[in-house]
Amino acid sequence: MDTKKPIKRHEALKPLSRQHHFGLLFSWKLRKGFSKNIAIERIKAYADWFFEAEIQPHFQLEEKHIFPILEKDNPLIKHALKEHRRINRLFSDTETPEKSLNLLEEELQAHIRFEERTLFNEIQKAATSKELEIIEDIHQEPEEKEEYEDQFWEK
Repeated sequence: MDTKKPIKRHEALKPLSRQHHFGLLFSWKLRKGFSKNIAIERIKAYADWFFEAEIQPHFQLEEKHIFPILEKDNPLIKHALKEHRRINRLFSDTETPEKSLNLLEEELQAHIRFEERTLFNEIQKAATSKELEIIEDIHQEPEEKEEYEDQFWEK
């Protein structure tokens, strides 16, 4: 039996990992919505809210404060930025929202797994204690997260 050891995450990066958990939940909620034949407009409205409330601020924080810890031409950073652009496009698609949301559900999950299992481990190894301290100072999680009203995934 193959048992994976949990990843030891530095305290400064734990809030970002918790946000990744919310991203995985988002993907699960999309799958639930599709399996329950929820109207695409309701799912898209939730995706728009999630993008504004979670994804945009998260990507901005990573790109401004986390990714620069590694070199700009690092292949892992290039890969992550390419995925950020792709995910942004999928969230922004208004012409084929059902197709984009289906792709988004899969691609966001794969992106989060990449960051958690590969990229953050490399960043954690390369970061100085000062860089980690700065990340910890700037990234304070709000005490209470705003809930989305139309919880279609529960019904």
